[in-house]
Amino acid sequence: MELDGPDADPKQKVVKSKGSKNVHSGVVHVLATFNNTIVTVSDKRGNVIGWSTAGKMGFRGSRKSTAYAAQVVSQDACRQAMGHGLKEADVKVKGPGSGRESAVRAVQGIGIEVKSISDVTPIPHNGCRPKKARRV
Repeated sequence: MELDGPDADPKQKVVKSKGSKNVHSGVVHVLATFNNTIVTVSDKRGNVIGWSTAGKMGFRGSRKSTAYAAQVVSQDACRQAMGHGLKEADVKVKGPGSGRESAVRAVQGIGIEVKSISDVTPIPHNGCRPKKARRV
């Protein structure tokens, strides 16, 4: 049966099974913004194993940007990944948020061996004009 040919049903979706992937080493991506924290765990090739955000964990409003929310988010994403057999990981941290360090500590505390921690925050070489400064 062809899924993308001329006879394909446009309403039919191809859904991958959520089978258990056997991954021993991977990458933990921590995106800590001023408003939220997103943690994604992937294998070395970039295929996502597990993810979590502060909103998914029940934090709303200004509580999403706290260090405690980042810790809870990181633990949840790592538990999902450990269910797929993750034992060791590289940690890549991006963004200026308050949850950077607590997310990394949570990864270490849950039992995943951290091989390296790297900061991948994009820094412009005088690129786009920044937003206007806030006057509070």
